[in-house]
Amino acid sequence: MIRFQLSAALIALGFVTGAVAQQRVAITDATIHTLGEAGTLDRGSLLIRDGKIAALGPKLSVAKDVQTVAGKGKVVTPGLFDALSALGTEEVELVSGTVDNQSASTHLGAAFDITGAINPRSTLIPINRIEGVTRAMVAPASPSAWLATPPGSLFAGQGSVISLAPATEFVLKPRAALFITLGEHGADFTGGSRAGTLGELREALQDAKAWDALPAGQKSTANPGYAIRRPAREVLLKALAGDLPVVARVDRASDIRAAMALAKEFGLRLIVAGGSEAWIVAKDLAAADVPVILNPLHNLPASFEHLGARPDAAAMLHRAGVLIAIADDGESHQARNIRQLAGNAVAHGLPWDAALAAVTVNPAKIYGLGNASGGLMPGQAADAVVWSGDPLEVTTMAEAVIINGRLQSMTSRQTLLRDRYLKTDGEWPPAYTHPSSP
Repeated sequence: MIRFQLSAALIALGFVTGAVAQQRVAITDATIHTLGEAGTLDRGSLLIRDGKIAALGPKLSVAKDVQTVAGKGKVVTPGLFDALSALGTEEVELVSGTVDNQSASTHLGAAFDITGAINPRSTLIPINRIEGVTRAMVAPASPSAWLATPPGSLFAGQGSVISLAPATEFVLKPRAALFITLGEHGADFTGGSRAGTLGELREALQDAKAWDALPAGQKSTANPGYAIRRPAREVLLKALAGDLPVVARVDRASDIRAAMALAKEFGLRLIVAGGSEAWIVAKDLAAADVPVILNPLHNLPASFEHLGARPDAAAMLHRAGVLIAIADDGESHQARNIRQLAGNAVAHGLPWDAALAAVTVNPAKIYGLGNASGGLMPGQAADAVVWSGDPLEVTTMAEAVIINGRLQSMTSRQTLLRDRYLKTDGEWPPAYTHPSSP
C-alpha cells in the first residue's frame, strides 16, 4: 500500500492545486466518528472514491493502488464547518482594502451578495484548512462604529458556503442565507430603537409581497413608493417563499421572541446567530424548529443585551432539542479554533458527540447542504480529517485533511515561515515565493 506522508511529493502530484484528481483514498484501522447512522467505529476503515464516501466498516479490502492513510491510534471525523466566518473577505482587519464582508451603502441592502468578493487565494484559507476546516459560511455583516451611528443597513446581505479546497469552483452554495441585524446593533440603523428595526423589516417584507402581487408588466417599472429597491425585493421574495433562510444576529431573549413572531407572521425560515440569551427561550426555539449558532465563550455580559449570557448555554439549548452550531462570528484568522470552542462547551455540559456535530454536520444541516449533513456515511461528500487524538483537545493536531476526496497539502504561509526560521545554519531560502496558480 502507498503510505501517506507529509512531504513535498503531495505538491508535486498536484494535491495543492487540485489539478490531479485523487480518485481513491482509504483510511484504515482508525477510530471513526461518522456522526451518522453507523455511529463510532473502533479500528474502522473508510474508502473514498470519486469525491464521496464509498464504503465504511471494521474490515475493508483495500487494493494496492489505493492511496492509504494508516489510522492506527488516530481519530477520524467529518471536516470542520465554520458556520459564521469572514474567510476570503477579510485579510487584515484594520486595512480597509482587504475587508469586503460589509457595506456602508444602503443601495443594495438585502441584495448585497458576498460571493463575488470572496478571494480563494487568501493566505488565511490554507492556515485554517491544515487544521481541519473544510467548509465555511462566508457571512456578510452590518457595519459598526465605536461611539457613532454606523452607515449601512440592518440587511447585511447574502452569504455563501465555500469549500476550503484550492480549486476554481470553490463556492458550494452561493447566496445560501440572508443575514440581518436586530437587537442593539440593529437599532443603530433605524434611529436608535429596536421598534424601528422591526418596523423597517416588516415594511420591507410587506413591500416585497405587494410588489410580487403586481401584474408582470408593472414589475419592471419604477416604484418609488417602495421602501427597498427591486433587487432587494427579489431577495426577500425568496425568503418569503422559504427558499432562503434568514439568519438574524440577535441576543436578548425578548428580541429573539420578536424575531420568531415576525418569522411566523411571514413564513420565514429563521436562524438565530449570537443568541446569548437563547437558552431562556430554548423550548420555544425547539418547538419552532429554529437553529441557533453561538459562541460558548461569549459567557459574560459585554452589553445590556448579554446580561443573561452563561457558559452552559449550548448544553441547555441541546437538552431542549434545539439544533445548534458553534462558531466565532466573523472570524477569519482563527476559524480553526471552533473545535476549541466546542471543547469548552463540553466542559460545561454539552455531550461530546453533540459538540463535534455542532462544528461539522450541524452547519451543513442548517444551511441545507444535503450531501454533507449525514456525516461520514456512504454517498456523502468525502470531507474528513485524521486527528492525532481527541479533536476537541487543544493539543491535538490534524495529521491529514481530505476535501472532496482529495488529500490536501499540509502547507500554509505559517508553516513556510516556521520552516524558514528553523534553519539556523547556512543560507536561508528566499523570503518570498510567488504563489502558484490554482
